[in-house]
Amino acid sequence: MKLITIIKEGDNIDKYLKIYKKKINKLNVIKILKEKLQYIKPSKKRRLKLLKKKYIIKKNIYEK
Repeated sequence: MKLITIIKEGDNIDKYLKIYKKKINKLNVIKILKEKLQYIKPSKKRRLKLLKKKYIIKKNIYEK
């Protein structure tokens, strides 16, 4: 998916800004940039990954 949005003349810019923001969110560009701002030790990454999985499992149990 490309981040390029083609704007037709005379159209509202707000509409195209929303489309651009959706594209950025789908590609997780902001998330990747935030992750690269600081170094995270591999052990901490694994721990965070496990905590995230536990949270998702707990959330799914309580929803049912």
